[in-house]
Amino acid sequence: MSLRPFALASIVSILLVLAAAPMPAAAQTPPVGTAPAFQVVTSPEALPAGDGRPRLFLGGSIAGGEAPDWQAELIAAVDDLDVVVLNPRRADWNPDWRPEADEPEFRRQVEWELAALEAADVIVMYFAPGAQSPISLLELGLHARSGKMIVLAPDGFWRKGNVDITAETYGVRQVEDMDALVTEARRALQAAAR
Repeated sequence: MSLRPFALASIVSILLVLAAAPMPAAAQTPPVGTAPAFQVVTSPEALPAGDGRPRLFLGGSIAGGEAPDWQAELIAAVDDLDVVVLNPRRADWNPDWRPEADEPEFRRQVEWELAALEAADVIVMYFAPGAQSPISLLELGLHARSGKMIVLAPDGFWRKGNVDITAETYGVRQVEDMDALVTEARRALQAAAR
C-alpha cells in the first residue's frame, strides 16, 4: 500500500515531463486558424473561407487538357508569395461529361469557376495560340470592368482582335509574353496584399 502514492507521484511526474517536451517537427501542426503561406486550390476543392491572403485565378486556355499546362508554370512562378492560387484545370476532367446544366460534374465545374472568379483579387487570362477558349472569352467579358484582370493573347489566338479591342475599351491590362504575365501577376498580388 505504501508504494501506491509513490507510483502515482512518479506517473504524474513522467506525464508532466512528457507534456512539457517539444513535439517532433513532423507532429507539430500550425495553430488553429492559420493557413499555409502559399496554397493552390484546384477545382472542385472548396474555396478557403475567411482567408485574408490575395487570391489569383488562373483563367484561360485549357481546351479539355489539350492546351499546354501554362498554369503549372505560373504557379511555380508565384509559389514564394503568401497567396492562394485558384486553378480551374482539374486532373480528373472527363470529356464525356455533357456541357449541360443537368450534368452534375459539369455544373460543379462551372459553379466553382464562377465563385472563384468572384473571390479572386487578381485574374490572369492566357489565350493560347491555336485554341479557341470560348469559356475564357466569356469570363473576360464578365470581368473586363473589374479592374483585376491581366491578359495575354499572343499572335495566333483565334479571336485576338476581339480580346485586344475589349481590353482597350475597358482598360484591361495586356502583356506581350508569359514572362510579362508572371511579372504583372506578382506585382498585382503584392499590391493586393497591402
